[in-house]
Amino acid sequence: MAYCSCGGLGFGGWLYLRIWITFIGTCSTSVFPAASLRSPDLSTGLGTKQHPQRQQQHFSSLDDKPQFPGASAEFIDKLEFIQPNVISGIPIYRVMDRQGQIINPSEDPNLPQEKVLKFYKSMTLLNTMDRILYESQRQGRISFYMTNYGEEGTHVGSAAALDNTDLVFGQYREAGVLMYRDYPLELFMAQCYGNVSDLGKGRQMPVHYGCKERHFVTISSPLATQIPQAVGAAYAAKRANANRVVICYFGEGAASEGDAHAGFNFAATLECPIIFFCRNNGYAISTPTSEQYRGDGIAARGPGYGIMSIRVDGNDVFAVYNATKEARRRAVAENQPFLIEAMTYRIGHHSTSDDSSAYRSVDEVNYWDKQDHPISRLRHYLQSRGWWDDEQEKDWRKQSRKKVMEAFEQAERKPKPNFSLLFSDVYQEMPAQLRKQQESLARHLQTYGEHYPLDHFEK
Repeated sequence: MAYCSCGGLGFGGWLYLRIWITFIGTCSTSVFPAASLRSPDLSTGLGTKQHPQRQQQHFSSLDDKPQFPGASAEFIDKLEFIQPNVISGIPIYRVMDRQGQIINPSEDPNLPQEKVLKFYKSMTLLNTMDRILYESQRQGRISFYMTNYGEEGTHVGSAAALDNTDLVFGQYREAGVLMYRDYPLELFMAQCYGNVSDLGKGRQMPVHYGCKERHFVTISSPLATQIPQAVGAAYAAKRANANRVVICYFGEGAASEGDAHAGFNFAATLECPIIFFCRNNGYAISTPTSEQYRGDGIAARGPGYGIMSIRVDGNDVFAVYNATKEARRRAVAENQPFLIEAMTYRIGHHSTSDDSSAYRSVDEVNYWDKQDHPISRLRHYLQSRGWWDDEQEKDWRKQSRKKVMEAFEQAERKPKPNFSLLFSDVYQEMPAQLRKQQESLARHLQTYGEHYPLDHFEK
């Protein structure tokens, strides 16, 4: 209670006491017997107005239902902690087995030959581009690269299930989404080389693609920052009645970031039309999943946020397609988020800055590369349908390599963007301090320009 400086009850103390007495007077007599209550003289305080007692509801122990607003549950009379894995494990949805055979005919998407061939050609063209640009970095031609080996099915299967106007927030291993949306090889190369054709004007690291025309938001290096941003975009689409979904890609490692929690919770409470697409490829750079979390993967987190969730075989392009297509349909129709966890494996190193042989065995990598590769699985499917054969495979491999090499050679010949672009595209009107820096650079280059490869930059 609050006391005044003279030792008696102050105004706050009288108020506190008055509230406490009123509370006691309204409680069940089985807890506070009425005979034990006496009304003190409050004539010197807040008055003596009497409040009528509220009608009490009496429940038996069997009928008493929880009224707490924070959860939906029942009372129990036995002390029991919830086990981490409430069920034995969230199942993995698949459509075809490793030999490309459809397991349950009712789940076959029955896609036309032309579309399935586009799946296959997008996946294999991406694989070819990866090999050439990876070697390009090793030769010192570009500064950095990240391959997509083993995860091609997650990109193409999900991209094919979206509308072309659906907004994509990628992490940095979703080049196949752009590939499926017919992003030109020349622009892939331009971005990695940072030349004059690069839509980002050479300001980003390689593989940080972005394309407004194809509704692909520019990639940012920091993990998980795209997750709350994607939720904001989905909320805007909902308010605009845009009949559009946002898809947000991330790895299981990024799901450990606080931004993932914030994004999941906002999406659920604001009822946003968004698909959270988690590529669980086994490693967060060098950290295996066994050291990342103790629960049942990422899909198990969805119900805790009130998000519809599913786990799929990420090496099965049809399973990814079916799950994404249904999630998209319901996300738009019902204005609610969906979480898809695609189980896959990162066959390549995390990036050209990584040597994965330091933390995993060659046998482990070879198993996934030789026994359960998404490209091999789809090829088996095509061959079983009579839609593809060894001769077509040989011709396509030769043709796709030629396409990539032509774009590669073209990108190398192009100059870098003009260095004056360092100062543009941030402010509508350049502030004085930035203008001073620009003028300082111009004077420096005028004096010492012979020491810089200025002929490599656009005039």
